[in-house]
Amino acid sequence: MLTKTSSGTRILIINKREIPSIIRDYEQFCRIDLQHKDNTAHRRTWDIRRFLKSLNSNQIARETIREYLGTFRSMSPHTYKNVLCSLRIFFNNYLGREDLIKTFRFPTINETPLIAPSKEQLQRLYKALNIKYKAMLLMYATTGLRESELLSLTFDNIDMDRRMVIPKKHSRTKTTWISFFNKEAKNALTKYLSTRNDDDPRLFPIKRRSLCKMFKKTSNRLGINISPQRLRNWFCVEMGELSVPDRYIDAFCGRVPRSILARHYTDYSPERLKRIYDKANLKVLS
Repeated sequence: MLTKTSSGTRILIINKREIPSIIRDYEQFCRIDLQHKDNTAHRRTWDIRRFLKSLNSNQIARETIREYLGTFRSMSPHTYKNVLCSLRIFFNNYLGREDLIKTFRFPTINETPLIAPSKEQLQRLYKALNIKYKAMLLMYATTGLRESELLSLTFDNIDMDRRMVIPKKHSRTKTTWISFFNKEAKNALTKYLSTRNDDDPRLFPIKRRSLCKMFKKTSNRLGINISPQRLRNWFCVEMGELSVPDRYIDAFCGRVPRSILARHYTDYSPERLKRIYDKANLKVLS
């Protein structure tokens, strides 16, 4: 285990032989104590494993962390922020050693204006995909689901008759609510499911890495830039163009605060949202 030096304020001693057990325990800490989703816990653990493996000695000081973070300064501010976030959770929450990490601040991230892909670009990508990815593209584009939300859906989360998606309950940091998919997506999904001959309960049994690789590879070949996140962006922009009020677009995308859902459930009832969604008549392929 990790132990403090006699000073107890600036340096931490680590037995390198215990790193594997520390990492396993930390991952359980993320999953159980912090209630992180599996993919979040895995990412936080991977960051800490990389940090601990980079140590040249068995001592961790503030200068050690500063030197390590310095290697990420030339990378994207988002990357630096994610790494620092993992380190802060590790030292603050897991070890109770705020003194080692408290001086480090998150970078300022200047968000660029949202530029969603065009419908013509979506149609070009659709034509280049196989039957499974065609269904996935249309589901992302017409539901507004997050990348991980679509990948975690099971058959129990889908109502084909009403074209309704009932995602898994929200996590500690992300809210979810119901959404819908259009008739184009329903047709593509039906065709894809007719080819399935396995008993996997997931709607799309595919790893996130494979999905991202496919989108990137095919998009690059076509000279466009489309990912699950950009399909979510397209959904928001297109629904706005179709005069859907922002509060309902937020509901479809799971951005309604839990307190609002609790106090004003009627405003966001499935029946009302279905009428609003169908009235917009969202289309991708025409």
